[in-house]
Amino acid sequence: MKKYALIVAGGSGTRMGSPIAKQYLPIGGKPVLMHTLEKFQDADPEIELTLVLPEADFPFWKKLCEEHAFSVPHHLVPGGRSRFQSVKNGLESLKLNQGTVAIHDGVRPFVSREVILQSFREAEAKGSAIAVIPLKDSIRKLTDDGRSIFQERQYFRLVQTPQTFDLSKIKQAFKVQELGHFTDDATVFEHQGWQVHLIAGNPENIKITTPEDMEFADFLIGKKRG
Repeated sequence: MKKYALIVAGGSGTRMGSPIAKQYLPIGGKPVLMHTLEKFQDADPEIELTLVLPEADFPFWKKLCEEHAFSVPHHLVPGGRSRFQSVKNGLESLKLNQGTVAIHDGVRPFVSREVILQSFREAEAKGSAIAVIPLKDSIRKLTDDGRSIFQERQYFRLVQTPQTFDLSKIKQAFKVQELGHFTDDATVFEHQGWQVHLIAGNPENIKITTPEDMEFADFLIGKKRG
């Protein structure tokens, strides 16, 4: 079955406090996005990669690829005004309707090979595969009247990407109008009445958002090289 991956990277550098969007900042000597794309190619060279970026960033990205002699094959697709629209644009760029597609945050460069491969296997068998990890800390729910209520953490999971789906189903799911409760691709899929299937993610698969995340990312890169 044909495998696709949409790497979505439409963010700005606002929370990073940088004039350059976080996906282009270097870790281990090259931009975050390049590490992410390499993870998918290394997991399975047959995965067809599509990178969704703001169209205004295309020249800058191509320049970075030249500077770093980056040769991982990928297609560029213009992003939208929201993540929902960016993913929709990426899905619409895929001409076929058969296969499986992993949708992954461009700023999650530490996803493991095992998680990527399992996500495709499970999505092919069950229609979806959402990477999650258990909570380590206690959690409390805040109420409208200012109180907090203890929650049993074993009933909750932190959601990561990749979120991998049967291609025809997720394309159908993204034909709807964008709604406020669409916080990720799984909620769009679930809106159709389909059950999402969870798989174990890897704890290192952080989403790089803040300067502290960049410091931890450099640590992880150094640890892998050491």
